[in-house]
Amino acid sequence: MANSRCLLNSLTRQVTTFLFRNTYPSLQSFSVSSHFPNPSTPLPIFTRPISAFAQWSHLRYFSSDKIIDHSNKIEDEDEDDFEDEEDYESGEEGEDYESDNESVTSRKKVYTEEEKEAEALAIGYKVEGPLHKEDRVFKPYEPVFAVVQIGSHQFKVSNRDSIFTERLKFCDVNDKLILNKVLLVGSDSQTIVGRPTVPGAAVHAVVEEHALDAKVIIFKKKRRKNYRRTKGHRQELTKLRITNIEGIEKPQNVVVEKPSKAAKKEQEKVAVTA
Repeated sequence: MANSRCLLNSLTRQVTTFLFRNTYPSLQSFSVSSHFPNPSTPLPIFTRPISAFAQWSHLRYFSSDKIIDHSNKIEDEDEDDFEDEEDYESGEEGEDYESDNESVTSRKKVYTEEEKEAEALAIGYKVEGPLHKEDRVFKPYEPVFAVVQIGSHQFKVSNRDSIFTERLKFCDVNDKLILNKVLLVGSDSQTIVGRPTVPGAAVHAVVEEHALDAKVIIFKKKRRKNYRRTKGHRQELTKLRITNIEGIEKPQNVVVEKPSKAAKKEQEKVAVTA
């Protein structure tokens, strides 16, 4: 019994010294003789006060003597930020920024002239070129109409009409266009229906402006869900002025002269005397 008590006392004292002293003992300090002391030898008495909070500052590192120092990482991050600021002030960062912009612009598709013409024909028009002052494209009104398809929309047009379409690519203001998807052409005397288009028919137009449509507000709500979303949209439009319609015989404009007031009075007098 005495030997077991001495063994327990020695083990508890060894554990307390291992936990609460500044320097950790190595495994070699735990010898077999210390675990089984001689009962005749007096046990050491610790006169030094033991305090867990005073001797151990980090309670979560019991199993290891490694203490991670985060201060170095913070200092490194601060140095990197300071270097970035110096680069920005000196202008060295501008080269990287320009290279990024160049990479972004290089991602945009660059159209060749053939690709532009093919895509424009698929939409339903062809760009002839800019309008010059010498061009006399605007003509007097003619009693002819046509139905033209631009993109996914159809328009009934006649000479000197103006229409608004969705924004047309590859054309600028004052450019001359040929609308080649003519579905129907008509006049006072005849009507030609295309299958699906009328061969040989074309409608000439001029781009007057690129504009924005009125704002449309999109509001979404889900009741009892605290969900409300409000957005606005303005559609890009292109204004076209119709200048000529080809592919049908145009009737001649017969100018009807109005009778003068004197001729009307003479006719009235003849009618009264009769």
